[in-house]
Amino acid sequence: MKKAGNVISSKMKERIDPSKIEKQLSTLLKHPLVVKYMVENDVPQSSLKNSYSQLSQFVQENENCKHCFSLNACPNLIKGHYPSLREYGGYVELAMHECSKLKAKKEEEWRKSLIQCHDISLDVQKATFEAIELDNGRAKALDVALEFCLKVANGQPTKGIYLWGPFGTGKSYIASAILNTLAEHGISSLMVHMSALASEMRDAVANNKASVNSKLEALSSVPILVMDDIGVENLTPWLRDGVLSVVLHSRASNQLPTIYTSNLTLDELEEWLCYTQVNGYDQHEPLKGKRIMERIRPYVIPVEVKGRNRRYS
Repeated sequence: MKKAGNVISSKMKERIDPSKIEKQLSTLLKHPLVVKYMVENDVPQSSLKNSYSQLSQFVQENENCKHCFSLNACPNLIKGHYPSLREYGGYVELAMHECSKLKAKKEEEWRKSLIQCHDISLDVQKATFEAIELDNGRAKALDVALEFCLKVANGQPTKGIYLWGPFGTGKSYIASAILNTLAEHGISSLMVHMSALASEMRDAVANNKASVNSKLEALSSVPILVMDDIGVENLTPWLRDGVLSVVLHSRASNQLPTIYTSNLTLDELEEWLCYTQVNGYDQHEPLKGKRIMERIRPYVIPVEVKGRNRRYS
């Protein structure tokens, strides 16, 4: 009968085969990422030869990142992190860094902690392009939405989208599908229902001015913003000029695309922006309405979304 110690020793020798490790080390030293590190940092091979396990993890996890399609599927030892190499005492060690997808997720969580008014139904929040019923009424909108995703994912500049049409045709669903698709590429976004946003901003003014500034910053700086159902709430001068105008001016100046959903055409939206309510009375200010439209109309592709009301289907 073989002793347990001998069996374990034999198995360990099989797993730690010096010739196999030497061969793998030779392959690792020729990897482009390792060669790049040695050249840029003037590190001798001798330092790397003493750090086989670190080299192996460095190469494997960076290769994982090249093929990563979502944060949840990250196979790395520390999810959402990738390693770099640094020399220390004749060896190299790993330094871990947050990946773009994890950073985007944290940014999104930060913005959502500031803006509580999402007021978006659960089915819309989970929207995907695969689940959208394709018909003539929505074909153009889907083409524009997919082209938008492609350009943003590839870092190309693009206009936002203005999705307009009757109730229940899927405008909000398409907008949310865009955000969920871009989230897979590590691109942060925020979707807010405009009536709920108006209510939240009014409450913030009454309670905490610093909170108002933080909310404006979150809306102004998010890479992709969806303003859902714009044109239904009663405008006040402050909401129009102190919130919408500030946010849209900042986003236009920084070339950050905005997506809108509305029951109104762009011309009807301009008319809506011209009117505010002060003490229950309508106030007509066409110049101010036109000024805000100059931060919307040139920066969007308008698309009508037609079809039946799917909320009753």
